Amino acid sequence: MSEITPDLVRHLGVLARIQLSDEEVERLTGQLAVIVDNIAKVSEVATPEVPATSHPIPLENVFRPDEVGQILTRAQSLQNAPDAVDGRFRVTAILGEEQ
Repeated sequence: MSEITPDLVRHLGVLARIQLSDEEVERLTGQLAVIVDNIAKVSEVATPEVPATSHPIPLENVFRPDEVGQILTRAQSLQNAPDAVDGRFRVTAILGEEQ
């Protein structure tokens, strides 16, 4: 059985700076006890022979070949820019610099 008590739940509430009513303490005591019991069951079967996994199905990255294609010229990329200077986009400063 788990070691979750109403006093422990109240203590956790204080640590988390959450004010809990008596009804919430009772409800959370039961819920946390179930969670702790389930974690204990998983810990029983999680032996060194069982590999840790994050997904039940192995994942693999799918990348397309990195091939050079048609690219825009500098003039083409700046043609619709609201403001450009010296071949670059001009934007408003956002880090407290003068505008």
